[in-house]
Amino acid sequence: MEYYAGLDVSLRSVAVCIIDERGKTVLERSVPFEIADIEACLRSWSHPLKQVGFEAGAMSQHLFFGLKEAGFDVVCMEARQVNAALSAMRNKTDRTDARGIAQILRSGWFSPVHMKSCEAHAIRALLTCRKAIQRKCIDLANEIRGLFRVFGLRLPPRVDQGSFDERVRVIIEADPDLSRALLPLLDARAVLYKTYRELDRRVKQAASRDEVCLRFMAIPGVGPVAALTFRAAVDDPSRFTRSRTVAAYFGLTPKRYQSGEMDNPGRISKAGDPEVRTALYAAANAMMMRAVASSGIKSWGLRLTRRKGRRRALVAVARKLAVVMHRMWTDGTEFRRDPLEGVA
Repeated sequence: MEYYAGLDVSLRSVAVCIIDERGKTVLERSVPFEIADIEACLRSWSHPLKQVGFEAGAMSQHLFFGLKEAGFDVVCMEARQVNAALSAMRNKTDRTDARGIAQILRSGWFSPVHMKSCEAHAIRALLTCRKAIQRKCIDLANEIRGLFRVFGLRLPPRVDQGSFDERVRVIIEADPDLSRALLPLLDARAVLYKTYRELDRRVKQAASRDEVCLRFMAIPGVGPVAALTFRAAVDDPSRFTRSRTVAAYFGLTPKRYQSGEMDNPGRISKAGDPEVRTALYAAANAMMMRAVASSGIKSWGLRLTRRKGRRRALVAVARKLAVVMHRMWTDGTEFRRDPLEGVA
């Protein structure tokens, strides 16, 4: 008889449920979130387990590779499907969630989630830290702008982040009341901006040392951030059988609602990683609005702009960029500026 184990994972504890192939519960237990404790609980069942499953979450990476090293057949399931299945249960507890996850695992009604490499997670951590510091710099600059208005001071609509300190410090130091309140805030922003510049340098350095990212950056509009973001999110290009599915994976293809005579394609699904979608959209915007070099994709996007409008055209170009970048990665080819046939 085959047995399946479902794990409902929280930050400090894990609810474990083991069922047999008929769906009967044979073991339920709650253990601390430590790989050794989870492994001991699973091995306490006298029969071998066919699969161990849990839904994707913040701790998935650590749990997946830890149990994999212990010799278990581990499956990380897509959170949306697990949530849809568990929503039918009357009561929501860790115990019932673990039981439901075990039943989903037994039925096979789930999509496995790709576990990214440590290198991909390291790149993503670098990009996340850079963006977090950048947001804090912008927030502090906007706070200073808002406080200036109380005193009747107005800065130009656009001030470069690098010259913000130089332009604002003179104004603040000229007024003792402003100096007492705003100088510490400006000093804090200066430290954060210095940290942001260092993280930005490390991002550019990481992209310049990666062969795949260098090929991506040959595409007009694709910079180090977009190249690294796409590389870290895809991680292993062979997990996509077709390049067209990459755009759908990142939510750049329209949703579809079909029932009877109704067939509505709708807006883009916005599934998957929003950071990748944002990076591809920014790259498409740079290609269309700022890049001097022409290409087949840009010409196609400009024609689409005249027919469908700017926003729709940018989404379509972002979708095409995802397909082209994946194809370049799998084939080991360089970007061609001539029109590409058969690419959507």
